[in-house]
Amino acid sequence: MANVHETEQAGAGVNRKQLANVLKTTADLLELLGQEVFRANAYRSAARSLEALDTDAAELVAAGFAGVPKVGKSIAAELLAYAECGTFAPLEDAASQVPPGVLGLFRVRGLGPKKIRALWDAGTDSLESLREAAHNGQLAALKGFGAKSAATILAAVDFALAAQERQHLSTGLDVAEALAARLHGLDARISGDVRRGLDTVRSARVTVTATPEEVMARVGNWVEDLSLVGNKPLLGGRVDGVPVEIAYSTADARGALDLMMGSGAAYREELRAEAAARGFDLSGRGLMRGGEVIATPTEQEVAHQLSLSLRPAEYREPEHDGLWQTLPDPAELVTVADLRGMIHTHSTWSDGASSVRDMAAAAVKLGHEFLGTGDHSRAAHYANGMSLERLRAHIQEVRELQAAGVPVIAGAEVDILDDGSLDYPDEELAALDYVVGSVHSLFTMDEARQTERLVRAASHPLITVLGHPTGRLLLRRPGYAMDLEAVLGACEANSTVVEINANAYRLDLDWRDVLRWRDRLTFAINTDAHVPGGLADTRYGVAVARKAGLTPAKVINTLGQADFLAFVARQRAARAS
Repeated sequence: MANVHETEQAGAGVNRKQLANVLKTTADLLELLGQEVFRANAYRSAARSLEALDTDAAELVAAGFAGVPKVGKSIAAELLAYAECGTFAPLEDAASQVPPGVLGLFRVRGLGPKKIRALWDAGTDSLESLREAAHNGQLAALKGFGAKSAATILAAVDFALAAQERQHLSTGLDVAEALAARLHGLDARISGDVRRGLDTVRSARVTVTATPEEVMARVGNWVEDLSLVGNKPLLGGRVDGVPVEIAYSTADARGALDLMMGSGAAYREELRAEAAARGFDLSGRGLMRGGEVIATPTEQEVAHQLSLSLRPAEYREPEHDGLWQTLPDPAELVTVADLRGMIHTHSTWSDGASSVRDMAAAAVKLGHEFLGTGDHSRAAHYANGMSLERLRAHIQEVRELQAAGVPVIAGAEVDILDDGSLDYPDEELAALDYVVGSVHSLFTMDEARQTERLVRAASHPLITVLGHPTGRLLLRRPGYAMDLEAVLGACEANSTVVEINANAYRLDLDWRDVLRWRDRLTFAINTDAHVPGGLADTRYGVAVARKAGLTPAKVINTLGQADFLAFVARQRAARAS
């Protein structure tokens, strides 16, 4: 479910994901309430229809959603109102009938409307009470659950409780960008966790050169409950459940504000201590000496006054301590513009929404030189995985498109089976230009077997890229149990590329692991896009790569098509020798 607290604010810049999310969330709540089954199904169908489109949301709104399958006049009117004012009335109405704690149960992996209704009826109305019920045996005794289910749910509840105050990077970035746009003219800059490119963020933070009164005048009617935060130069509120922070200062104190608001807690304390040792007081209110603010309009000027080297924003985490000065300068780090090819995408050959030709056209429009296909293999039957016959037909289509001048190469995302073998015979894999191998099943396999499975797959002579290596879904489920060092070691030994999956709900491999292995592995920043719009998710994968200190030379899809194919040929030849 797209949780009601995670459904992003619309109004200024609504996108298709927001439109689909409010529909799916409303359908789940109606099912939970036992109301209007037909209406809930209509919302779900409309959501699926919107997800399958490639039309920009602004065009859909301008056209009043005319011609969109499964979006009738009533739903269209509700969506138009949502796009205009940021409130989806049916969702607000349904959510008002459900206690906030019960809404929180949707954060628990494996719990849908029916099971949540059973828990609610049994008196479990929050994550905390669900954890207690799992601990004391009440959950195991409840019809439809059992001891094994209770143990699984307990682990998922603990994960949900730890994650409940975080947002996906994409959510934080969307809100921060919308906030900065509304504060245009006040030198608004994105700050905090979002600026540093963390995979999940606590809030959408922006800094401005302004007074609190000026900020209130701009966004007081948009940000919910916007108010001063203690004695800090900070206004806080929420945008549809997403925490928002707007830090303000004068121009002379702006450098100190940006530095303190744009750094992690540990780095802030380090800076304060360094400042105090030199007779200064450093805070978001400015760099001071003897109670007087010293003019520091930029972060660099603060560092100069303190005779310190300034850490780039990407390197302001504890994991960078003692290391950051050896990492590349930010100007040398990989950027979205450096990526020249997409090598893990999906089309209508499996569970994508657009043809290979259309996906390739969208990639070229974004500035890429080529598209690599990555449709699912036969074991992924739930995702319309390709049989051997369909795989051959898919490759034939790619060859025909190539002959017609379409910049596309033939790949597949091939399932890693339970024993670590790949889902297609070697002769079929060899016919592909490259292979992405990924786990899509048996996530709960024990650590030793899961490790053996992945090591064997990473060592396969025809695998090019190990896809989403840990299987995590941010804020939803942790990665599977395995010895990651052994798996990445197998990738190193076999020159297997490791994916940084750029989907904001994955961002897998984690930047901390990429940082540790940056000098030993080659990586691919892959969108895993199922619709053309998903190709733009490269920005999130690039944020991961930059935090890990990756330059373009460490990212395989910064190569052009010919060089990438040459890399694969060398990779296969080395393994065959």
